[in-house]
Amino acid sequence: MTDISIADLREEAEVLTAGLAEGEPLDALACALVALAVAASVTALDRAATASAIAECFDAGGSIGQVQEILALASGLGVHTLMVTATAVLDAASARGLIDAAAPLDAERQALWDRHVGTDSFWNGFSAELPGFLEAMLRLSPDIFTGFFEYCAIPWRSGTVRARVKELAALACDAAPSHRFRPGFRVHLKNAIALGIGWRAIMQAMDIAAAAPEHRGTD
Repeated sequence: MTDISIADLREEAEVLTAGLAEGEPLDALACALVALAVAASVTALDRAATASAIAECFDAGGSIGQVQEILALASGLGVHTLMVTATAVLDAASARGLIDAAAPLDAERQALWDRHVGTDSFWNGFSAELPGFLEAMLRLSPDIFTGFFEYCAIPWRSGTVRARVKELAALACDAAPSHRFRPGFRVHLKNAIALGIGWRAIMQAMDIAAAAPEHRGTD
């Protein structure tokens, strides 16, 4: 297993953003929303930093809906547990003859796959970083598979926060010192680039991530 440092992720971001235009910097509200995401994420849960970021969001003109949308986005880090373990559970169950991992999907599972994954570029991008996790999750539990997509969709439905800010907030959460989840980091970085975000805003998000509080415990 490879150790991944903040410096490693920074270097990867610099490589992938080489040649990008500088672009516009993040405004005060965007910075506050990204900082809120990393402070309130499950890998930090720093009450003081979260309270400070909430105040900064409101001071910068943010709405309650925007704050809640970013918090819902950050809370989605919990699904990384499912992403990382699905294939391991399927492999272990298959080795014990508890499930036939090579059997064709039944009609119910195929319909769920077509509805939630299909040709969706976002989820196919995640599948490229974590091969097989979506199919493994579907084979193991259609209920968990469905719930996974329903929860992940919550912060993207209302659209009170611009997609570019949500991608940078997700990138920052995945690059935070207490998380460093490279598959998600890569997906959100590529999505940010595809949205036309310049290197300056991306590096601002990386700086916010690097300064995120460590998880020291939560009262």
